[in-house]
Order: sequence, then C-alpha cells, then structure tokens
Amino acid sequence: MKNITEQNNNNLEIGERIRGIREGFHMNRENFSEMIDISDVFLGQIERGERSLSIKTLTKIVSYTGFSTDYILFGNNEDNTDIMKINRILNKCSKNTIIFIYEIIKSSYKFFERKDNDI
Repeated sequence: MKNITEQNNNNLEIGERIRGIREGFHMNRENFSEMIDISDVFLGQIERGERSLSIKTLTKIVSYTGFSTDYILFGNNEDNTDIMKINRILNKCSKNTIIFIYEIIKSSYKFFERKDNDI
C-alpha cells in the first residue's frame, strides 16, 4: 500500500502531465475544464497535485485529447501522435460521420491486409 508521500508525488506527476497536455492544446484551464466537464478550480487542484484524478475525469481527458491512460497515469509515452490527431478529429464528428469513417478504415485495412498477403 502506498504511503501519503508517494500518493502526493504521483498526483503531482499526473497533474504536471495533464497541465502539459492542456498547454499543448493551447487551452486555458477554463476552456479545458469545460471540455472535460469539471470546474476550472478542480482542474487547477489536479494540475498542482492537490487532488486525485477520478476515473470519470481521466476517461474524459483520454477521450478528448487522445492521450493514453498509460501516459497520463505513468508517463509511458509511446509514439501515438497520429492516433491523437485522429481522435481530435473524431471528437468533433457526429455519430453518423464516425460510423462512415469507421467503414472507410475497416475497408482500407482489409485491402492492405490482402495486399500484404499477396507479396
């Protein structure tokens, strides 16, 4: 079981990563907190490591930004730049558009999978 000091250090590291993500989107706390449906005061507390991140808030950050939970919680940063870009686009789309894009991706994947097998 983690002691209080370890938990506070983890909260601070997580908060710093979230701040970096927010700043990477060129958003202030008010705009970012609005997108993830929390108060800007609470977001500030998370970023300073004063409060812990709930699963609900983590899920919203992941959904909105495209960053992985692995990165936010542990700092493991595999190169997922392209996935983040795709997620940002999809977050702005209607459900019908997302379904259409999914069908395009699925068809493209099948095409390239067959082409790779022919080689």
